[in-house]
Amino acid sequence: MDSVTQAVLGAGIQGVMLGRFQGRRALIYGAALATVPDLDVLVRYPDPVSLMTYHRGFSHSLIVLTGLALLLTWLMRRYWPQAPYSGRRLFLTLWLVLVTHPVLDAFTVYGTQLFWPFTPIPESWSAIFIIDPVYTVPLLAAVLFAIAVGMTDRARRLLAAALVFSTAYLGFGLAGRIMAEDRVRDAMRQQGIAVTELRAVSMPFNTLVWRVIAKTADGDYYEAVSSLFDRGQPEWLRQPLNLELARPLAEVPLHQRLRWFTDDWLRYDAIGDALVVSDLRMGMAGHYTFRFKMAERAADGGWTPVTPAVWPSERGGWAELKRVLARILHAQPPLPLEQWSEGSMK
Repeated sequence: MDSVTQAVLGAGIQGVMLGRFQGRRALIYGAALATVPDLDVLVRYPDPVSLMTYHRGFSHSLIVLTGLALLLTWLMRRYWPQAPYSGRRLFLTLWLVLVTHPVLDAFTVYGTQLFWPFTPIPESWSAIFIIDPVYTVPLLAAVLFAIAVGMTDRARRLLAAALVFSTAYLGFGLAGRIMAEDRVRDAMRQQGIAVTELRAVSMPFNTLVWRVIAKTADGDYYEAVSSLFDRGQPEWLRQPLNLELARPLAEVPLHQRLRWFTDDWLRYDAIGDALVVSDLRMGMAGHYTFRFKMAERAADGGWTPVTPAVWPSERGGWAELKRVLARILHAQPPLPLEQWSEGSMK
């Protein structure tokens, strides 16, 4: 999630847990501590694939952050033993502020390594977009109210209510994802389309309209769209994964890591003399957020792996966003998936 959301979430938690003792300072402490996991952005990596796949790694580990909470609790109890709250309450507060950061990140589609140094596929629950005002604004409003009036009983109750609402909203997003997946899977089954893998991803700034991607056994995939308010069939578009282009990258460690990180939701394209690999999970049809040049065409027509480089990606703008928002309530006309795909996979 974005930094503002993480900060107000941490401020809200510490305000509820320790605001009675720390006053407005609890909001500052919570906001600052909640940003600690994202300090991994200060680490420099030699290529964009490493940057993508090592982000949300060690600093987002529940194991590491639990240890950090224990260390901070010990230090604070040692140097401020007169604090008017128990060590248990302090530890629980610090632990919640720290671990809710990566847990909230895991509700997005990016991929969060909650169990580092163990290496299961990163958690990617894709229940909420990376920026969602319905989640953030109530928390922000409650924190601003607490700053204005102080940490009164009313302010702490408002913070608690905002935290309950935001948590319930995550549950709503998970339910929406499951409904979208079931709806598209059933519609494809009725059309005789057999899919091997399928997952829904929330579209920008909402949890009402979902992008659903589905793989087929013959190496293609479908881009589909489903809204909570749909009454007709979801629209979809069949596209190639071009898996034959992956062969020259089979033994490349960074390609193997990218496959692991994305759970192999990758598409391959030969664009001029470049072999471009796209992460299908993030973005919209044809407007994929993460694309990498990973090989160049050799003189003999084959492919030579190179150090990955970012491939320019047209992510869409206000015109596309207006269509997405309009699609929430109205399935007709559907999103122009074919136009978007043809216009941006070059």
